[in-house]
Amino acid sequence: MTAISNSLVKATVASIIQARQRSGTGTSTFTGVDVSGLEGQCIAVLDVKFESGTPTLDVKLQESDTLGGTYTDIVGGAFTQVGAADSFQVLKLDIANTKKYVRGSATAGGTSPVYAYNVTLTGMPKYA
Repeated sequence: MTAISNSLVKATVASIIQARQRSGTGTSTFTGVDVSGLEGQCIAVLDVKFESGTPTLDVKLQESDTLGGTYTDIVGGAFTQVGAADSFQVLKLDIANTKKYVRGSATAGGTSPVYAYNVTLTGMPKYA
């Protein structure tokens, strides 16, 4: 029997974009999540299920100092554009270099795009 140390047992998982289906073109922005309780490297995971159309989907992470404030794009926080296929992508994010709130923004384009997708952020809580 091999013992495995799993430090992710205490990890915090935040839903940046809750599972949803998008039909049609346009941009959706989501509510910010307070990430000030996290530290170190976090991973953001984009999971996309292509449904139909000849589409494009651009998903990125944005940051703000306040929940209702102005959000700006996080450098290195854009996922690779998704076309007419399923996609599973991971980004590393140094949470110490972000502002207090992080949210997702998704823009669907092309012809008759239909996707189901979500983004989750996993990170370690600050040591108390």
